[in-house]
Amino acid sequence: MSAVWGEITASEIFSLITGQTISGDPQTPFAGLSTDSRTIKRGELFWVLKGERFDGHDFVQKAVKAGAAGVVVQKRNFLQKPLAGNPVIITVDDTLKALGRFARWWRQQHDVRVLAITGSTGKTTTKEMAAGILELDKKTLKSPGNFNNLIGLPLTLFKIDRKDRNVVVEMGMNRPGEIEHLTEIAGPDAGVITNAGMAHLEGFKDLEGVARAKVEMIRKISSDGRVALNGDDALLLKTSSGLGKEIITFGLNENNDIRACRIRNFQREGISFELMYQRDSRLVRLKVPGMYNVLNALAAAAGCICLNIPQEQIVEGLSRYNGLNGRFELIPLRGDILLVDDTYNANPSALKAALASIKTLVEDGGRIIVGLGEMMELGDITASAHRVAGRRVAELGAEFFFAMGDHAHYMVSGALRAGMSPDHVRVVAGATDMIEEIKKKMVEKDLIFLKGSHKTGLKTVVDGLRNEDKLISPTMHHSFRPSLPDLKVQKLQEW
Repeated sequence: MSAVWGEITASEIFSLITGQTISGDPQTPFAGLSTDSRTIKRGELFWVLKGERFDGHDFVQKAVKAGAAGVVVQKRNFLQKPLAGNPVIITVDDTLKALGRFARWWRQQHDVRVLAITGSTGKTTTKEMAAGILELDKKTLKSPGNFNNLIGLPLTLFKIDRKDRNVVVEMGMNRPGEIEHLTEIAGPDAGVITNAGMAHLEGFKDLEGVARAKVEMIRKISSDGRVALNGDDALLLKTSSGLGKEIITFGLNENNDIRACRIRNFQREGISFELMYQRDSRLVRLKVPGMYNVLNALAAAAGCICLNIPQEQIVEGLSRYNGLNGRFELIPLRGDILLVDDTYNANPSALKAALASIKTLVEDGGRIIVGLGEMMELGDITASAHRVAGRRVAELGAEFFFAMGDHAHYMVSGALRAGMSPDHVRVVAGATDMIEEIKKKMVEKDLIFLKGSHKTGLKTVVDGLRNEDKLISPTMHHSFRPSLPDLKVQKLQEW
């Protein structure tokens, strides 16, 4: 294959992206690609992007001084100035679209299988689980963090090298057409749609719009590609019907191709279930808590089945999954207090799933303290969704509830209407205030649950509580103890 950093030249790149070289040596090779002038390395190509709050054209000089061997710029935005060292300058009409074209070509030059994952909730956990399964057999690249948009996904693909055999990418969206474009760039061999829920509604009128956007993956995947989708999501099933692609379903209902049965909840010790597929039953043991992780595991298993991965490898990979920071992460504090850090992000569907799993983690005699940050990009349902969030906290039986953000008053209103005492519910001014309030209220055996959109800064609350309360250990290691008495069996019908 010809796509190798250190060998690919400027002339090859500008021919691929329909660009023009206006200065520098066309035979210049590039050591890599970067969109960030702060971290660019010597010999790399600086790819300029223009956003709402920044314009990469303003940092061309800085990137070149840092050692960039060339730059890709937009014709209409670039005012040519003398650049030290005569680097390559490639001009294009649209640098973002050109980045996607180049990334699609780069992916096609490598002998890899690509698994793409999208959905309103669970996609990052599903991505991590699936990558853990695939890397047991062959070298696997996965998209880091939230590299799931029209910039992050191409940057992930550019990390593919000759040793990689599998690539797992996450696809996010906040407007129609984005999943379609991402699918065209990644060229997946298989895809997973975890669900179509209440997330990013600001860019869509309703849930039907979200579902239509999710199934863009099915429309654009290759004719021999396979897609696994949540068969318990009636709207997703309806929207995806008749698209002429091979679809397999996963979920809890008996009519799914891949399903879980005999689910056993070990509370803080994790979950077990039997994975059913084509009359084959395999016991899966998850180290992570949270009943919704059964569906995440089914989604990961379904994606790997679409790639013809043996079921014994799937079971082994799932058993090794240790969870993610900020994703229903259990953090023990002093006095048998448990902090559940679910602050990575939030939307109504994810919050509902998380709250449904909280009660099983509370020790006898313990209370629940909930701290929520607001949820972003909900459009017309912003007020009602936050009121429902507060109501769910009250229905959970929380002893204290603290809310922060511009929409916190809606959450508090929902909790009060559902019967929580005014003395136990409060809007806090910010992270520092929430830390102080929780510290004043928490006692031995309490469970503290924190969740909110990333931008709300709830991670600061997590850090404050960890530091003040002298964390016993940096992580809670989950292990299966099947001999535990009174193991609870719990269904997931409310998820």
